[in-house]
Amino acid sequence: MPATTWSETPDADEDTRFEGYAQWIVELQKRNQHAGSAGRALHHKGHGVYEARFEVLEGLPAEARHGLFATPRSYEALVRYSNGASKRQSDTAGDVRGIAVKVLGVAGDKVLGSAPTQDFLGILSSAGPFASADEFMKVVWAARSPLLAPFRVLGALGPRGFGVVAKLVKGLKAAGTGSLAAKPFFSAVPIQCGPYAVRFRFAPAAGDAALPAGADAYGDDLVGRLARGPIRYDLALQFFESEDRTPIEDPSVDWDAPYVPVARLEVVQQDAASARGRVLSDRGEGLSFDPWHALVAHKPLGGIMRMRKHAYYASARGRTVTPEPATIAALVA
Repeated sequence: MPATTWSETPDADEDTRFEGYAQWIVELQKRNQHAGSAGRALHHKGHGVYEARFEVLEGLPAEARHGLFATPRSYEALVRYSNGASKRQSDTAGDVRGIAVKVLGVAGDKVLGSAPTQDFLGILSSAGPFASADEFMKVVWAARSPLLAPFRVLGALGPRGFGVVAKLVKGLKAAGTGSLAAKPFFSAVPIQCGPYAVRFRFAPAAGDAALPAGADAYGDDLVGRLARGPIRYDLALQFFESEDRTPIEDPSVDWDAPYVPVARLEVVQQDAASARGRVLSDRGEGLSFDPWHALVAHKPLGGIMRMRKHAYYASARGRTVTPEPATIAALVA
């Protein structure tokens, strides 16, 4: 049963440590500039930003009815798909793939700032290979030089590095190469849902499908699919039950808890290759998709998320960021 006995256990010195990691993020952005401008330090290559609708379902259980999920209603949203690497590379290369959803017109007290948005970020794995934010950032920094990365990981993590590298390789193979429209995406780390802690999953309505060939296969596939019809996902929450089965601070543990459906995400049918579609994608690419763009009821939790607060802020400061829009019309005007 869902429980409210969860807790975070931050280290006394972690803010200082995480500020140091944020400087690594800034350095990665400088190294991987594209067309003369800095992009994201991670999830650098996007596969398009698309118009969507986010619908909160009726009849949710009491534990789910908090924040964005308190009242059934429909919102405008933006969806960005991406590769996880810090540089632009062919879609044929093994990589983490991500989805970032920005729900628009969301009123209420925010964790940071006052923008009317709520962001949800996901990857293709329900748990990661890293047991802490420190492991994650040490591997990210080691990967700045692919040829030296395995040796640097082992140097940074010691014998545990062998297991981390093995999990990374296994995760990349498990992700496969099918369409992103047919794959589930997971938060892999928790957020609040009122007094509860949850992880979430975007489960696709479509079955697996092959990709077209080419270095930009994911984007080409999404543009073609959306010209023919919408892409749909069901959003479900996975609730904290106990520290041994659903730990807050260890993202390498797959939570052992059922999923509770709370919303539907529909990336609407659209001509992403049109002039309006290109404007939407270009300006959307400049947005900051950040889990800390959140209602107080959905505050990010755990060490990885606390590190992200420092890293995403530093990343945004190091590049030109599009202001948070209240509506899609305002973004493309």
